[in-house]
Amino acid sequence: METETVLAALAALAQETRLAIFRQLVQAGPAGLTAGKIAEQLAVPPSSLSFHLKELSHAGLVASRQSGRFVIYCADFATMHGVIGYLSENCCGGAPCAPDASKPSGRPS
Repeated sequence: METETVLAALAALAQETRLAIFRQLVQAGPAGLTAGKIAEQLAVPPSSLSFHLKELSHAGLVASRQSGRFVIYCADFATMHGVIGYLSENCCGGAPCAPDASKPSGRPS
């Protein structure tokens, strides 16, 4: 994945409402959600939602499709996985670094 693509995705997600929208769409899965459902679930005014969806779409994080008279928005999982892969590509110098769930983290509960 190109650095510019990753930067655009991270910049788009670096805003509270857009991050909430993207997380909602990830949770909805490939079926996606209509703009009205997103606005309802997140209490975002339609005009603001439109702006944020456009920004996420330009960053390649959200795709849309027509379904009758509705537009369905869904997370672009390929881009999401690409960004995650880019960020963790050289993690820990190639050594396994995933936390072992059986060991205590040392953090207070």
